[in-house]
Amino acid sequence: MNFMRPSDFITTKAWDALPIAEIEGATVRLHWTDRPYIWHVNDGAEVFVVLEGAVTMHYRRGGQEYRRAMRAGDICHAEPGDEHVAHPDGPAHILVIEKKGSV
Repeated sequence: MNFMRPSDFITTKAWDALPIAEIEGATVRLHWTDRPYIWHVNDGAEVFVVLEGAVTMHYRRGGQEYRRAMRAGDICHAEPGDEHVAHPDGPAHILVIEKKGSV
């Protein structure tokens, strides 16, 4: 059994990840960031959980950009093909579960 406290994981580079597990082709990783990611589209589903801090998830549908504020405990499920980018509001810890090798 392994236990961890997200606040103990801090890196010098935004979006660095601590691999937690690989389960049937999916990875579970803890990310620390204080900067936005990049616009991207996953080739598989993604589950994005804000553990600590706050994040604004930007996403596009039909050429229109939307934003959703997320705080600790909030979950986002992105389907394959959903274009999105996360913008943290200060430091944040995020749990990401996605297909191995996804962007």
